[in-house]
Amino acid sequence: MAKPGKTELIAAAAAARKRAVARYSNFKVGAALLTTAGEIITGANVESASYGLTCCAERVALFKALTEGHKCFTAVAVVTRFAGGAMPCGACRQLLAEYAPTAMVFVADSARLKNIRTFRVSALLPGAFKKF
Repeated sequence: MAKPGKTELIAAAAAARKRAVARYSNFKVGAALLTTAGEIITGANVESASYGLTCCAERVALFKALTEGHKCFTAVAVVTRFAGGAMPCGACRQLLAEYAPTAMVFVADSARLKNIRTFRVSALLPGAFKKF
């Protein structure tokens, strides 16, 4: 069986977006992580009235994957309804730099899933804090 590509990863992130809990902003985001074994782990953003407790879709997917024993990732997709797709925030960039430093990042607008922007995690956060 072939490993999922960016189209399948974007589709998984779009499906995850539908499960977002965004009752304050209604800004629903879905993410999908691809493991080196070809498994897709998804997540969606979860908001809190205490904004600092809100968690991005990318972090939900990453934390879920890590706590399920996955350690190696080749790509992450992020989908939301935003022109050109929304980029991962600084916190998500930092965590991706730590746990998926060589991964590709695919970003898409949920209204235009075929228009996929592609980046490398390493390009999103030059000089990431990785050692202490």
